[in-house]
Amino acid sequence: MLIQFTNRGIFCPRANIYIDPWKPVDKAIITHAHSDHARWGSKHYLSHKDSEFILRYRLGTISLETLSYNQPIQINGVKISLHPAGHITGSAQVRLEHNGEIWVVSGDYKVKPDGYSVPFEPVRCQHFITESTFGLPVYNFPEVNELNIQLNQWTKENATQGFNSVLIGYALGKAQRILSALTTDQPILLHSTIYNTNNALGFDNSPYIKFTQEFKKEQLNPGIVVATGSVIGNPWLKRFDPYRLAFCSGWMQLRGARRRRNADKGFIMSDHADWQGLNEAVLATGAENVYVTHGYKTVYAKWLRENYKLNAYEVETLFEGESIETESSETIGEQTETGQQS
Repeated sequence: MLIQFTNRGIFCPRANIYIDPWKPVDKAIITHAHSDHARWGSKHYLSHKDSEFILRYRLGTISLETLSYNQPIQINGVKISLHPAGHITGSAQVRLEHNGEIWVVSGDYKVKPDGYSVPFEPVRCQHFITESTFGLPVYNFPEVNELNIQLNQWTKENATQGFNSVLIGYALGKAQRILSALTTDQPILLHSTIYNTNNALGFDNSPYIKFTQEFKKEQLNPGIVVATGSVIGNPWLKRFDPYRLAFCSGWMQLRGARRRRNADKGFIMSDHADWQGLNEAVLATGAENVYVTHGYKTVYAKWLRENYKLNAYEVETLFEGESIETESSETIGEQTETGQQS
């Protein structure tokens, strides 16, 4: 077998390289820069070129080589290439081929275009490793145009009624989705973690206000605040009274998720594939062997076996998928505005 699942991560013995290892290794291919997939401590890293600056920002001084999409390299006879995953900036699926055996490690992916990330492209293979973060039929996400209309209508209504709009999302991936969706003349203020992440991505920050301790409420009057989940339950939010609060997450598909967080609104915005997207992606690969990682892996692997007659296996990993419970993975090594070290 070209790929093995080990206690350090997904491993290709012939090339002596790991994909998204969760322990330090000599050589690591990184599918994207979220910290459950890109961890500190390995000797050498390989990623897509659009992940370079954000990886260096998050991991510090590292030995890093980058590739463009569809640019193959050879390591000890193994042909390796990166392909768009549609998850966040620089996210990639990893294709590995040797002696006609082809594997694709998808990392995290999203099939529906979001108008910002490079869209997902299916890659034909015999063995496909898939996430299952939203691997239940209840998860059916809206199209990007519908979601953007909802988001802009809500912020406009809040402003008309004298409320600031506070939008909560990950600093990497979700925040850029939110900002690219907004079409408004209202002032937009960014949590400093998001502002700094934008800088590392090369995302244009010129239209936005960076939060500092000198912030005055009159700078919004009213406006929009884009922040990370680290501010929830923190006095930091009181600076923006009166405000209405919204979470941007795939988990907002379930009404109870919004209610438990005392949010005024939930926008169904995810960087992961919904149920239909997972099935489309798996079938488009033509793979007979599917390895299901983080999420609803037991349910989804059973579905693939029973409905598509595929050889589907559950695989234990330390990948986390999407969470709205904590921002710890999104502020590693950064001092937050609330004074807490993440």
